[in-house]
Amino acid sequence: MQRRMTREQLRDKTRQLRVSILKMLYEAGSGHPGGSLSAIDVMAVLYHNVMKHDPNNPGWPERDRFFLSKGHACPALYAVLADCGYFSIDTLKNLRKYGCILQGHPCMRHTPGVEVSAGSLGQGLSIAAGNALAAKLDNKAYRVYCLMGDGELQEGQIWEAAMTAGHYKLDNLCGIVDYNGLQIDGKVEDVMNINPLKEKWEAFNWNVVETDGHDVLKLEEAFSRADSCKSKPTVIIAHTVKGKGVSFMENNPSWHGAAPDKDQLASALAELGA
Repeated sequence: MQRRMTREQLRDKTRQLRVSILKMLYEAGSGHPGGSLSAIDVMAVLYHNVMKHDPNNPGWPERDRFFLSKGHACPALYAVLADCGYFSIDTLKNLRKYGCILQGHPCMRHTPGVEVSAGSLGQGLSIAAGNALAAKLDNKAYRVYCLMGDGELQEGQIWEAAMTAGHYKLDNLCGIVDYNGLQIDGKVEDVMNINPLKEKWEAFNWNVVETDGHDVLKLEEAFSRADSCKSKPTVIIAHTVKGKGVSFMENNPSWHGAAPDKDQLASALAELGA
């Protein structure tokens, strides 16, 4: 089990994880920095201060489950899993390389700690809801978390899963929306407007918590509120910045799926104090 971190330790940890993300993307020469950097604070808080899990026993039946529905943000997940000890940190430099356990989208068959293989967007919440329902039927106490992208909410399957989770009152399920406002083609509201987002989830009988997705204290409070909510699932709308932590990547959709070159990496690492 992981030792709980102080707020100061967690803030420093998210900086270190951003460094790991950028280095592995540079080594790979491809990947998705924007959505990985916007989601890393959520994942760090979950894995270090919220979820029950055991890196030495990834299949522990009583573990909490985390499903990364926006699979292209797997560099963030890999960075956290390596940091927790699911595999060596040295493995990160082999991202996307042939034969490596860390591919461009996560694979549950080959990567310790990965709960679901992901690629096509929109599927994660359905799988998470199924796991949450299974926990209810089996009288298990584990909780289920699912991280989605805001552009991903344009997929109809998300709302079928939301309807199912609300209907079955899956209060052991917590969805998180990485609400950075951008997707590969530009602003989410221009591509396909998903607003009013809070009211949509409420209409599907979900408890809705909105918070700053980069404030570790507020994220902890949001997860605590989700845990205490009974008789309905909770979704945390985490307001984030795409490319957070690197000034030339922030709020820039061109960094949705482009790796930094040597000079850009050096500039980014300098900003992060690495």
